[in-house]
Amino acid sequence: MRIGVDATCWSNSRGYGRFARELMSALVAHAPEDHFICFGDRAALDAFPLQAPNVELREVAQSVSPTVAAASDGSRSPRDMWALTRAVGAERPRVFFSPSVYTYFPLPLGQRAVVTIHDAIAERFPLMTLPTPRARLFWKMKVWLAIRQARAILTVSDYAAGELQRVFRIPRRRLWISGEAPAEVYQPASPHEVLAARERLGVGAAPYFVYVGGFNPHKRLDTVIRAHAAVAAERSGAPPHLLLVGKVSGDVFHGEGERLRALIAELGTEPLVHWTGFVPDEDLAAVHSGAVAVVLASESEGFGLPAVEGAACGAPVIATRESPLPQLLPKGGLFVRPGQVGEIADAMRTLLNDPPRQRRMGLVALTEARALTWSAAAAVTHAALRDVAR
Repeated sequence: MRIGVDATCWSNSRGYGRFARELMSALVAHAPEDHFICFGDRAALDAFPLQAPNVELREVAQSVSPTVAAASDGSRSPRDMWALTRAVGAERPRVFFSPSVYTYFPLPLGQRAVVTIHDAIAERFPLMTLPTPRARLFWKMKVWLAIRQARAILTVSDYAAGELQRVFRIPRRRLWISGEAPAEVYQPASPHEVLAARERLGVGAAPYFVYVGGFNPHKRLDTVIRAHAAVAAERSGAPPHLLLVGKVSGDVFHGEGERLRALIAELGTEPLVHWTGFVPDEDLAAVHSGAVAVVLASESEGFGLPAVEGAACGAPVIATRESPLPQLLPKGGLFVRPGQVGEIADAMRTLLNDPPRQRRMGLVALTEARALTWSAAAAVTHAALRDVAR
């Protein structure tokens, strides 16, 4: 079977890109008898030069890389999208796979397709994710077209599938759930590696919590920062630090970094809050391994991969109930309602004040995270592609 693939999101540094890269590696290995034609711009193909006997990388020139042009306040050139549509039309694969609706482009009429929609966050919280009416209109049009053109929709969790059914009225029979998983690099680090990470980040021997991701309004980092400040103020010993891991500039999504910095200054916790910038996976595994917990208290998460990656390193999670995480890591975390500063602070106190419980939860979280695999995600994705290709 000849399978076309939208590779333009491979260079995205956030969850969309991670999902596409990890899933494609597993999918190519899962289906060696199939031929994958991956259409992407130069930046995407350079970011992830996937090599296998059954893979063909097809460069399609773009005036602006789609991962940038599809930004929350950006727009894509019709000429660029037409170049991708035409390239797919020239090949006419048996089925086409879009790993992310974020970089979706119109497909040739009649092209059988599977499109991934990770969540309905932009639809449920438009003002937190898309800053202008224009951006919201373009997103709505793109998702509408993707749903119309796709014969099946892939998503990443039962929770996300429920959201897609409610928000878009997509029948359950059209939905396939792949799941996600931690990359192999996310393993418990050695004490030496954890110590080195502590020294690099300047936390010394103090306890610390970790957030990984973008600094976007729907992530509700304001509540995490307030909860951390409350817990730090009451500690008689070494107060906990808070590590904010992620790009602080150049993010293509709607951000609020300056507002968060102002809040930290107002609360007086600047010496305890560390903006680490981007941290490579190998180093991030050591950061997770030494953390009291990984915190992800968003309004909603379709999956919550940063929390699962932290759990795969032996860290408990403090995570939003509005996600699949209570089902994925049921005994490896404490789960909070979005926007509830007190609940987050209580969870932080629980893990700080009871180290044996914190260690037990971390071990359970590790086991739960390791039960998730990209090979299982690839098997579901391949089944969806074969079903649509009939």
